[in-house]
Amino acid sequence: MSAVSGQTRVACVLLAPWVLTLVEREHPGLPVAVLNEAGKVVHANAAATLSGVNVGMKEAAALSRCPELHAEVVRAPSAQAAWTELLETLYARYSDRVEGREPGVAYLALGVQGARDLAAALHAPVGHAGSVEVAHLAALRARPGEVREVASQPAGKAEEAFLALTPLEHLPALGLTPAHVERLRFLGLRGLADLLKWSAAQREAFLGVDIARGLQRFLKGQRTTVVGRHTPGQVIEASLSTDQPLMEPGEAQAALAELVPIVWAELRGRTCAYLTLHADTMGGRLSVTRRLKWPLDGTGLERLVVQGLQSSDALSLGVDRITVQLSGLAQPSRMVSLWTGVAELQVTTDVLQRFPDALVKVHWLDPFAYIADARYEWVDWLTGEVRPTPLTPPRPAPASRARRHETAVNRVLAFFEGASL
Repeated sequence: MSAVSGQTRVACVLLAPWVLTLVEREHPGLPVAVLNEAGKVVHANAAATLSGVNVGMKEAAALSRCPELHAEVVRAPSAQAAWTELLETLYARYSDRVEGREPGVAYLALGVQGARDLAAALHAPVGHAGSVEVAHLAALRARPGEVREVASQPAGKAEEAFLALTPLEHLPALGLTPAHVERLRFLGLRGLADLLKWSAAQREAFLGVDIARGLQRFLKGQRTTVVGRHTPGQVIEASLSTDQPLMEPGEAQAALAELVPIVWAELRGRTCAYLTLHADTMGGRLSVTRRLKWPLDGTGLERLVVQGLQSSDALSLGVDRITVQLSGLAQPSRMVSLWTGVAELQVTTDVLQRFPDALVKVHWLDPFAYIADARYEWVDWLTGEVRPTPLTPPRPAPASRARRHETAVNRVLAFFEGASL
């Protein structure tokens, strides 16, 4: 099953789980595991699994089974910043159409040879097909560093035969949840071929209307065949290499004082979500990522970079190269008409001078009341006095104490006399 050489189709590169891929690349050839905030294993590579490390195991228990295990917690900002950087690399080297819908799964518009080069460069499984969905299924059945090609000729049956052999654990790529897969496995289904034997009504009753209809559209041939165009410039980067390794805080701070103004000027008023610092040392690359908050300023950005370098403890190893990156760029928006400007105030003043009773304001009494009179009332714009309107009729004046006593006496007398008020 191979496509015509040179034809541009959809390539899916599979790097999931992305946090585990990051740790593996930083520590190649070692058994590694990713921990959550509670110190439990959430992901482990093949070498760690063979040594007895399982998901859900405590870090101490995992180290007792595999003493050479490298386990660490990967923060969400660090993983997102690294994923954005990878998408920029794919855009610069392989294709101008790149989509990273979720970290760990990327789609590109590539030919067969480009897909093979990508698989060899990343040493990752790559699927190559005519649509995004089929390419994802093909990547799930490929081995690291290889390309699984699926032909999609209109008159051929290669794609249909490939889909019929899709195992049950690969169905989440078509929208099914792990809970659905577990229930289908309990019923004895082995793959997509067994699910195709069900009627559309049965699939809707079991999977839900939304998931079943999405699966039905996929089976009828309604698939995503075009990869969206990637918007470049999502990462701003500045680097500085030194002749001698930096080991003193003063030297590192001077180097960062040169890099931060460069990325700050390139930002040009935009916002950024993440700040990443890479320090290349003789022991490898140490990275620190921080999530930023609006508003930003150059002084605070420089102070945050210095703190990140100190927390990485890279100066003790000697820093040969420093890289500062800003990712998650966006254009800030401004909400208008929330705060009154000078022009609006002047217009209001002119209106009140000509028509004093034209403007009123609402004064909330009880927003949860059932009667409109008890819920709010209209007041004068300038004085704040209650303005009687048809929506807020005048409130009766409260009765005096003597009047209330007289009313109570009259009711008692009327009761004994058999009359009614």
